[in-house]
Amino acid sequence: MNKYNGIFPALLTPFDSSDRVNKKALQELVNYNLQKGVKGFYVDGSTAEAFLLSQDERKYIMEIVSGAAAGRCTLIAHVGCISTKHSIELARHAQELGYDAISSVAPFYYKFTFEEIKKYYLDIVDAVNLPMFIYNIPVYSGVNLTVENINEFLNDERFIGVKHTSTDFFTLERIKKMHSDKIIFNGYDENFLAGLAMGADGAVGSTFNFMAEKFIKIMEYFNNGEIARAQKLQCEANNIIQALIKVGVMAGTKEILNIMGFDFGYTRAPLRRLTQDETEYLKQAVRDSL
Repeated sequence: MNKYNGIFPALLTPFDSSDRVNKKALQELVNYNLQKGVKGFYVDGSTAEAFLLSQDERKYIMEIVSGAAAGRCTLIAHVGCISTKHSIELARHAQELGYDAISSVAPFYYKFTFEEIKKYYLDIVDAVNLPMFIYNIPVYSGVNLTVENINEFLNDERFIGVKHTSTDFFTLERIKKMHSDKIIFNGYDENFLAGLAMGADGAVGSTFNFMAEKFIKIMEYFNNGEIARAQKLQCEANNIIQALIKVGVMAGTKEILNIMGFDFGYTRAPLRRLTQDETEYLKQAVRDSL
Protein backbone atom coordinates (compact mmCIF):
# COMPACT_ATOMS: atom_id res chain seq x y z
CA MET A 1 0.00 0.00 0.00
CA ASN A 2 3.02 2.31 0.25
CA LYS A 3 2.70 2.89 -3.49
CA TYR A 4 -0.31 5.09 -2.70
CA ASN A 5 1.20 7.20 0.11
CA GLY A 6 2.00 10.64 -1.21
CA ILE A 7 1.18 13.30 -3.76
CA PHE A 8 -0.88 12.54 -6.88
CA PRO A 9 -1.60 15.34 -9.37
CA ALA A 10 -5.14 15.10 -10.74
CA LEU A 11 -4.00 15.58 -14.30
CA LEU A 12 -5.53 18.27 -16.46
CA THR A 13 -6.41 17.65 -20.11
CA PRO A 14 -4.63 19.89 -22.61
CA PHE A 15 -6.53 20.75 -25.78
CA ASP A 16 -4.99 22.04 -29.00
CA SER A 17 -6.43 24.80 -31.22
CA SER A 18 -8.81 22.26 -32.79
CA ASP A 19 -10.13 21.16 -29.37
CA ARG A 20 -8.37 17.80 -29.57
CA VAL A 21 -6.37 16.21 -26.75
CA ASN A 22 -2.81 17.53 -26.97
CA LYS A 23 -0.68 14.42 -26.53
CA LYS A 24 2.68 16.20 -26.46
CA ALA A 25 1.65 18.68 -23.76
CA LEU A 26 0.26 15.90 -21.55
CA GLN A 27 3.44 13.86 -21.92
CA GLU A 28 5.49 16.91 -20.94
CA LEU A 29 3.38 17.50 -17.83
CA VAL A 30 3.76 13.87 -16.72
CA ASN A 31 7.54 14.03 -17.06
CA TYR A 32 7.71 17.44 -15.38
CA ASN A 33 5.90 16.14 -12.30
CA LEU A 34 7.80 12.87 -12.14
CA GLN A 35 11.00 14.91 -11.95
CA LYS A 36 9.52 16.72 -8.95
CA GLY A 37 8.97 13.42 -7.16
CA VAL A 38 5.22 12.84 -7.22
CA LYS A 39 4.07 9.37 -6.22
CA GLY A 40 1.80 9.00 -9.24
CA PHE A 41 -1.16 10.41 -11.15
CA TYR A 42 -4.94 10.44 -10.91
CA VAL A 43 -6.12 10.25 -14.51
CA ASP A 44 -9.45 11.30 -16.07
CA GLY A 45 -10.83 12.87 -12.91
CA SER A 46 -12.78 16.07 -12.35
CA THR A 47 -9.74 18.24 -13.12
CA ALA A 48 -9.36 16.44 -16.44
CA GLU A 49 -12.82 17.71 -17.43
CA ALA A 50 -13.86 14.04 -17.48
CA PHE A 51 -17.54 14.67 -18.03
CA LEU A 52 -16.79 16.91 -21.00
CA LEU A 53 -14.77 14.14 -22.67
CA SER A 54 -15.94 11.29 -24.86
CA GLN A 55 -15.29 7.66 -23.93
CA ASP A 56 -12.62 7.46 -26.63
CA GLU A 57 -10.92 10.61 -25.36
CA ARG A 58 -10.82 9.26 -21.82
CA LYS A 59 -9.28 6.02 -23.10
CA TYR A 60 -6.76 7.96 -25.17
CA ILE A 61 -5.71 10.03 -22.16
CA MET A 62 -5.18 6.83 -20.15
CA GLU A 63 -2.97 5.58 -22.96
CA ILE A 64 -0.92 8.78 -23.17
CA VAL A 65 -0.27 8.87 -19.42
CA SER A 66 0.56 5.17 -19.23
CA GLY A 67 3.07 5.53 -22.06
CA ALA A 68 4.66 8.66 -20.62
CA ALA A 69 4.90 7.23 -17.10
CA ALA A 70 6.49 4.05 -18.45
CA GLY A 71 6.16 2.18 -15.18
CA ARG A 72 7.88 4.88 -13.12
CA CYS A 73 4.96 5.65 -10.80
CA THR A 74 1.54 4.62 -9.53
CA LEU A 75 -1.41 5.24 -11.85
CA ILE A 76 -5.04 5.54 -10.78
CA ALA A 77 -7.71 5.80 -13.47
CA HIS A 78 -10.95 7.54 -12.65
CA VAL A 79 -13.65 5.60 -14.49
CA GLY A 80 -16.71 7.33 -13.07
CA CYS A 81 -19.76 7.74 -15.30
CA ILE A 82 -23.49 7.79 -14.73
CA SER A 83 -23.71 4.56 -16.71
CA THR A 84 -22.36 1.36 -15.15
CA LYS A 85 -21.72 0.02 -18.65
CA HIS A 86 -19.52 2.97 -19.58
CA SER A 87 -17.62 2.81 -16.28
CA ILE A 88 -16.87 -0.89 -16.76
CA GLU A 89 -15.66 -0.15 -20.29
CA LEU A 90 -13.18 2.40 -18.94
CA ALA A 91 -12.13 0.15 -16.05
CA ARG A 92 -11.33 -2.70 -18.44
CA HIS A 93 -9.27 -0.34 -20.57
CA ALA A 94 -7.31 0.77 -17.52
CA GLN A 95 -6.64 -2.85 -16.63
CA GLU A 96 -5.41 -3.60 -20.14
CA LEU A 97 -2.98 -0.68 -19.87
CA GLY A 98 -1.57 -1.89 -16.55
CA TYR A 99 -3.01 0.76 -14.25
CA ASP A 100 -2.54 0.11 -10.54
CA ALA A 101 -6.05 1.01 -9.43
CA ILE A 102 -9.32 2.56 -10.49
CA SER A 103 -11.53 5.14 -8.84
CA SER A 104 -15.05 6.39 -9.37
CA VAL A 105 -17.36 9.11 -8.25
CA ALA A 106 -20.80 7.83 -7.27
CA PRO A 107 -23.36 7.91 -10.10
CA PHE A 108 -25.21 11.21 -9.97
CA TYR A 109 -28.02 13.35 -11.42
CA TYR A 110 -30.83 10.77 -11.07
CA LYS A 111 -30.75 10.75 -7.26
CA PHE A 112 -29.85 7.08 -7.07
CA THR A 113 -30.52 5.21 -3.84
CA PHE A 114 -27.56 3.94 -1.85
CA GLU A 115 -28.42 0.38 -2.90
CA GLU A 116 -28.20 1.46 -6.54
CA ILE A 117 -24.92 3.25 -5.88
CA LYS A 118 -23.54 0.23 -4.06
CA LYS A 119 -24.47 -2.08 -6.94
CA TYR A 120 -22.80 0.33 -9.37
CA TYR A 121 -19.49 0.02 -7.52
CA LEU A 122 -19.77 -3.74 -7.03
CA ASP A 123 -20.53 -4.30 -10.70
CA ILE A 124 -17.37 -2.43 -11.66
CA VAL A 125 -15.04 -4.30 -9.29
CA ASP A 126 -16.66 -7.58 -10.32
CA ALA A 127 -15.74 -6.82 -13.94
CA VAL A 128 -12.00 -6.23 -13.42
CA ASN A 129 -9.10 -7.30 -11.23
CA LEU A 130 -8.11 -3.84 -10.07
CA PRO A 131 -8.57 -2.30 -6.61
CA MET A 132 -11.02 0.58 -6.29
CA PHE A 133 -10.88 3.98 -4.57
CA ILE A 134 -14.25 5.49 -3.72
CA TYR A 135 -14.35 9.13 -4.84
CA ASN A 136 -16.46 11.12 -2.39
CA ILE A 137 -17.09 14.64 -3.69
CA PRO A 138 -20.55 15.69 -2.49
CA VAL A 139 -20.31 19.34 -3.56
CA TYR A 140 -20.24 18.29 -7.24
CA SER A 141 -21.86 14.85 -7.29
CA GLY A 142 -24.70 15.70 -4.93
CA VAL A 143 -24.03 12.33 -3.29
CA ASN A 144 -22.75 12.50 0.29
CA LEU A 145 -21.50 9.06 1.26
CA THR A 146 -21.65 8.66 5.04
CA VAL A 147 -19.13 6.90 7.25
CA GLU A 148 -21.52 3.95 7.38
CA ASN A 149 -21.84 3.88 3.58
CA ILE A 150 -18.09 3.99 3.05
CA ASN A 151 -17.57 1.39 5.75
CA GLU A 152 -19.67 -1.06 3.71
CA PHE A 153 -17.26 -0.70 0.80
CA LEU A 154 -14.03 -0.75 2.77
CA ASN A 155 -15.00 -4.01 4.49
CA ASP A 156 -14.53 -5.52 1.00
CA GLU A 157 -10.81 -6.01 0.32
CA ARG A 158 -11.26 -4.89 -3.29
CA PHE A 159 -11.94 -1.34 -2.05
CA ILE A 160 -8.59 -0.03 -0.85
CA GLY A 161 -9.41 3.55 0.04
CA VAL A 162 -11.23 6.83 -0.44
CA LYS A 163 -10.53 10.07 -2.26
CA HIS A 164 -12.21 12.41 0.21
CA THR A 165 -12.92 15.76 -1.44
CA SER A 166 -14.77 17.39 1.41
CA THR A 167 -14.12 19.71 4.33
CA ASP A 168 -15.75 17.16 6.63
CA PHE A 169 -12.57 16.11 8.38
CA PHE A 170 -14.53 14.36 11.10
CA THR A 171 -15.67 11.83 8.50
CA LEU A 172 -12.10 11.48 7.22
CA GLU A 173 -10.83 10.78 10.73
CA ARG A 174 -13.60 8.28 11.50
CA ILE A 175 -12.94 6.35 8.28
CA LYS A 176 -9.22 6.18 8.98
CA LYS A 177 -9.81 5.10 12.57
CA MET A 178 -11.98 2.18 11.46
CA HIS A 179 -9.77 1.26 8.51
CA SER A 180 -6.19 2.08 9.39
CA ASP A 181 -4.98 -0.29 6.68
CA LYS A 182 -6.79 1.63 3.91
CA ILE A 183 -5.57 4.70 1.99
CA ILE A 184 -7.36 8.02 2.53
CA PHE A 185 -6.57 10.79 0.06
CA ASN A 186 -7.27 14.41 0.95
CA GLY A 187 -9.09 16.09 -1.94
CA TYR A 188 -9.05 19.86 -1.31
CA ASP A 189 -5.56 21.26 -1.87
CA GLU A 190 -6.16 24.31 0.34
CA ASN A 191 -6.85 22.00 3.30
CA PHE A 192 -4.04 19.51 2.73
CA LEU A 193 -2.27 20.11 6.03
CA ALA A 194 -5.56 19.78 7.91
CA GLY A 195 -6.22 16.51 6.11
CA LEU A 196 -2.84 15.17 7.16
CA ALA A 197 -3.56 16.11 10.77
CA MET A 198 -6.78 14.09 10.64
CA GLY A 199 -5.15 11.00 9.18
CA ALA A 200 -4.85 11.36 5.41
CA ASP A 201 -2.14 9.26 3.76
CA GLY A 202 -1.60 11.68 0.91
CA ALA A 203 -3.59 13.72 -1.54
CA VAL A 204 -4.95 14.01 -5.05
CA GLY A 205 -5.04 17.61 -6.20
CA SER A 206 -5.53 19.97 -9.12
CA THR A 207 -2.85 22.50 -8.20
CA PHE A 208 -0.32 19.69 -7.82
CA ASN A 209 -0.06 19.89 -11.63
CA PHE A 210 2.07 23.03 -11.31
CA MET A 211 3.27 23.19 -7.67
CA ALA A 212 3.56 19.60 -6.50
CA GLU A 213 6.86 20.39 -4.78
CA LYS A 214 5.10 22.56 -2.19
CA PHE A 215 2.81 19.71 -1.17
CA ILE A 216 5.59 17.15 -1.18
CA LYS A 217 7.47 19.38 1.28
CA ILE A 218 4.36 20.04 3.39
CA MET A 219 3.97 16.28 3.84
CA GLU A 220 7.66 15.89 4.61
CA TYR A 221 7.58 18.67 7.21
CA PHE A 222 4.40 17.28 8.78
CA ASN A 223 5.89 13.80 9.07
CA ASN A 224 8.99 15.30 10.71
CA GLY A 225 6.95 17.34 13.19
CA GLU A 226 7.96 20.65 11.61
CA ILE A 227 4.45 22.06 11.67
CA ALA A 228 5.33 25.77 11.42
CA ARG A 229 7.30 25.14 8.22
CA ALA A 230 4.42 23.08 6.84
CA GLN A 231 1.98 25.88 7.66
CA LYS A 232 4.16 28.43 5.88
CA LEU A 233 4.13 26.38 2.68
CA GLN A 234 0.40 25.74 2.94
CA CYS A 235 -0.10 29.50 3.21
CA GLU A 236 2.03 30.07 0.09
CA ALA A 237 -0.02 27.50 -1.82
CA ASN A 238 -3.25 29.02 -0.56
CA ASN A 239 -2.27 32.47 -1.86
CA ILE A 240 -2.31 30.98 -5.36
CA ILE A 241 -5.44 28.92 -4.70
CA GLN A 242 -7.23 32.08 -3.54
CA ALA A 243 -6.38 33.69 -6.87
CA LEU A 244 -7.64 30.61 -8.72
CA ILE A 245 -10.93 30.68 -6.84
CA LYS A 246 -11.37 34.32 -7.85
CA VAL A 247 -10.99 33.64 -11.60
CA GLY A 248 -12.24 30.04 -11.81
CA VAL A 249 -10.20 27.03 -10.75
CA MET A 250 -10.48 24.97 -13.94
CA ALA A 251 -9.66 27.73 -16.40
CA GLY A 252 -7.17 29.34 -14.04
CA THR A 253 -5.15 26.19 -13.43
CA LYS A 254 -4.77 25.65 -17.16
CA GLU A 255 -3.77 29.27 -17.63
CA ILE A 256 -1.03 28.96 -15.00
CA LEU A 257 0.40 26.02 -16.95
CA ASN A 258 0.26 28.13 -20.10
CA ILE A 259 2.08 30.93 -18.27
CA MET A 260 4.74 28.39 -17.26
CA GLY A 261 5.32 27.43 -20.89
CA PHE A 262 3.10 24.39 -21.31
CA ASP A 263 0.62 24.34 -24.20
CA PHE A 264 -2.60 23.47 -22.38
CA GLY A 265 -5.03 25.59 -24.33
CA TYR A 266 -8.40 26.35 -22.76
CA THR A 267 -11.14 24.59 -20.89
CA ARG A 268 -13.83 22.95 -22.97
CA ALA A 269 -17.21 24.65 -23.39
CA PRO A 270 -19.43 25.37 -21.59
CA LEU A 271 -16.58 26.20 -19.19
CA ARG A 272 -15.53 29.75 -19.98
CA ARG A 273 -12.18 31.24 -20.90
CA LEU A 274 -10.41 33.84 -18.78
CA THR A 275 -10.40 37.50 -19.71
CA GLN A 276 -7.13 39.29 -20.37
CA ASP A 277 -7.45 41.08 -17.01
CA GLU A 278 -7.88 37.73 -15.23
CA THR A 279 -4.83 36.32 -17.00
CA GLU A 280 -2.74 39.32 -15.91
CA TYR A 281 -4.03 38.91 -12.36
CA LEU A 282 -2.93 35.26 -12.36
CA LYS A 283 0.49 36.16 -13.72
CA GLN A 284 0.98 38.49 -10.75
CA ALA A 285 -0.18 35.80 -8.31
CA VAL A 286 2.27 33.31 -9.80
CA ARG A 287 5.14 35.82 -9.62
CA ASP A 288 4.39 36.53 -5.97
CA SER A 289 3.86 32.99 -4.65
CA LEU A 290 5.04 30.26 -7.02
